[in-house]
Amino acid sequence: MVKLIVGGAGTGKTKTIIELVNAAVKEEKGSVVCIARGDKLKFDISYDARLINVKDYAVDSYAALLGFVAGLHAGNYDITKVFIDALYKIVDSKDPKAAEKFLQELDAFSTKHSVDFVVALSEDAISATDVMQKYL
Repeated sequence: MVKLIVGGAGTGKTKTIIELVNAAVKEEKGSVVCIARGDKLKFDISYDARLINVKDYAVDSYAALLGFVAGLHAGNYDITKVFIDALYKIVDSKDPKAAEKFLQELDAFSTKHSVDFVVALSEDAISATDVMQKYL
């Protein structure tokens, strides 16, 4: 399952991610991972979740992020939930078509490996594409 959280800048997407991560570590039987750009969430995310600063790795595109997620899962099959905060900032691209393709590939990965994803995206809900609407 892929769930998309959309909204303009300052609408509380990151706050929602923090709340969802902290709730997930209490409920999930497997490992919980939060991928973000920077380390500003380190005091907000429970220590039971794995917070990953992608700036420490060579993640600069949708393909690199998908490969990064696959590598995380290959190293730890116990991961059941992955949160991705600020997708456009992580990949440094605001291309909706590329984001659509990434979400579809993430959905296929989710189905194959039983990992749920929550992705925050700076996009107004009304301007989200049809493909993005599927994940809202």
